[in-house]
Amino acid sequence: MSDQRSRRVAPYLAGVAALIIAALVVVLVANRGGATDSARTPLIDQPAPAAGGELADGTPFELSRRKGSWVVLNFFTDDCVPCIAEHPELIEFVAQQRALGADGAEFYTIVQNSTAAEVDRFFATYGGGDWPVVYDTEYEFQVGFGVAQVPETWVVDPGGYVRFRTIATVTADGMSSLLATMQAAGL
Repeated sequence: MSDQRSRRVAPYLAGVAALIIAALVVVLVANRGGATDSARTPLIDQPAPAAGGELADGTPFELSRRKGSWVVLNFFTDDCVPCIAEHPELIEFVAQQRALGADGAEFYTIVQNSTAAEVDRFFATYGGGDWPVVYDTEYEFQVGFGVAQVPETWVVDPGGYVRFRTIATVTADGMSSLLATMQAAGL
């Protein structure tokens, strides 16, 4: 009798397993292209926080002085596994933006809780890093933007308003497309 029950239940279990696998595939495919949806934050469409830090060469950096340019901030630590995974995409994104000349966005790595030696080792290992690196020495960026974990990527428009935030890894094409859309919309 239990053998007959097993034969009747088996097709249902196989169907449920197939549905679960199909749902997993849909989720994985949907997330493959990197984040393009903005994560919720009260800062969207608000002036960017007045945050500053220190560039690798020791000169001060103030975000408010970047008005007039599209600015992309990528929050990072040297031992963050998702940061390592998205790093090749950031290298490509920076190259794409530089190819646009004056129409391209400025890109900054905002370093949290990593030393200059650790960051130098990261870039020596994974490449890139030929863009400005800002050390958040007084935690102005971390507190002002409310960053708890990395990576996080933010976009600030030329008027100094926050237009986008993601708490997931990004892709070069996804970020370039997002910026092109924002620029075309006149944000």
